[in-house]
Amino acid sequence: MQDIIIRKVLTRKEKRDFIYLPSKIHNNEPDWLPPLYLDEWELYDKKKNKSYQYAEAVLYIAYKGNNPVGRIMGLVNTRYNSIHQENHGRFCFMECFDDQEVFHALLKKVEVWARDKGMIKLVGPLGFSDKDPQGFQIEGFDYPQFMTAPTNSSYMPLMIEKEGYTKNRDLVNYLCPMPSEMPELYRRVLARMPKKNDYRIIEFVNKKELKPYIIPVLELMNDTFKEIYGFVPLTDKEKKDFAARYLPILDPKFIKVVENKEGLIGFAIGMPDPSPGIRRAKGKLFPFGIFKILGEIKRSKKLLMLLGGIKKEYRGQGIDVLMGVKIIESGIKQKMEWIDSHLVLEDNSRMRAEYERVNGKVVKRFRIYQKDL
Repeated sequence: MQDIIIRKVLTRKEKRDFIYLPSKIHNNEPDWLPPLYLDEWELYDKKKNKSYQYAEAVLYIAYKGNNPVGRIMGLVNTRYNSIHQENHGRFCFMECFDDQEVFHALLKKVEVWARDKGMIKLVGPLGFSDKDPQGFQIEGFDYPQFMTAPTNSSYMPLMIEKEGYTKNRDLVNYLCPMPSEMPELYRRVLARMPKKNDYRIIEFVNKKELKPYIIPVLELMNDTFKEIYGFVPLTDKEKKDFAARYLPILDPKFIKVVENKEGLIGFAIGMPDPSPGIRRAKGKLFPFGIFKILGEIKRSKKLLMLLGGIKKEYRGQGIDVLMGVKIIESGIKQKMEWIDSHLVLEDNSRMRAEYERVNGKVVKRFRIYQKDL
């Protein structure tokens, strides 16, 4: 029986082992969804990923002999801890074969690292912010995996519970049939909305129209997401990086914003699900992967909702319904068949009610765990 050796990732070869290990672990799972590897190299690059400006992180990889068999990131988000007055460390991007000893060795290494940083609790899987995959999937493995959500094997939750970790909170994923016509409930809510309101909804036809709104939308996201668990406000540089990364693949038809004389007060962002294209491209954009992904975006019949928010003082006035109506109208026009909610915190009753209004069903559940150090 080979010894387990845990190494801190320092060399480019070790980083390559870290990035590509999941593809070996999930090699026999044809439905596994790889990450976009170009993004992975940037994610773990302290010069390119601006999140490292307010977070300390360490990468560990487990070897048996010369073979990588597991990986984990330890993280202290000093900015989030300062805002929320916490001393919590995080673990994330954890992968290993079905081997409890390897799992234990990796997790123990991060526990010691976080304790040495003065942390009193370890939570995870949780990355730099809620924009990274959160939690381990614990239910719904029969349904397809989707972009920016955890893609772990079913044995991972069992192994972490053996290490004494308990539930911190859950996130759910709804799958909704795209209505063939506007739901009657939406019609009734719209009919009750004040006729003399001072806001208007803006829709987009092309990226040229959309581009001036991207940064203002991200600024509104910073305001409306500040109470959401795990969210860290984007810096100005991160907003620009975020816009540059996602603008090329966004479909303007599925982005809706609401504004009044004061500026933007609400937004909703969806996109045709590119996940099958990413799977066919095996996570590689070049030389031909990008065409497989863009082709899938054009063919997709599933609308993946990514982000949405409304300024606190304007909630409960039907703005969510107004944007929902426009999203559904666009979905019907594009012959979409499904709406995927992405990840919704289990206690986000307002958002969950929106998906249940259109007959959404919870098909996946993800869990963030915790343990006192």
